Amino acid sequence: MSPNKKILFVDDEDDIREVVQIRLESNGYQVVTAASGEEALNKVASEHPDLMILDVMMPGMDGLAVLKKLRKEVTSSKLPVILLTAKRKKMIGDLFELEGIQGFIEKPFESAVLLDMIKKALVQ
Repeated sequence: MSPNKKILFVDDEDDIREVVQIRLESNGYQVVTAASGEEALNKVASEHPDLMILDVMMPGMDGLAVLKKLRKEVTSSKLPVILLTAKRKKMIGDLFELEGIQGFIEKPFESAVLLDMIKKALVQ
């Protein structure tokens, strides 16, 4: 468990945000959520998370656009990011590697897999 580690979870689906927030908080993480790409960028600036879990497919600014903006800012260029998506990794894996992410999880996912990836990303 990583007490006091703050995670920003970004997903446009309310039920997914709620379930993941409960699961992460029950494992000792502080959780901040965002429902859109624009909100995610604002939360990174105001909350200074230790890790971001970012949905790729969102209306408006998608996860890849958010990631590109994060990487251009000095204060967020090194923020560990785990991408969460329903897209197939083999179809877009090369693009994700170019963006410098710490992990990739396909929906639907199991909490244990997510928690393991978070632990690995936070020690990198």
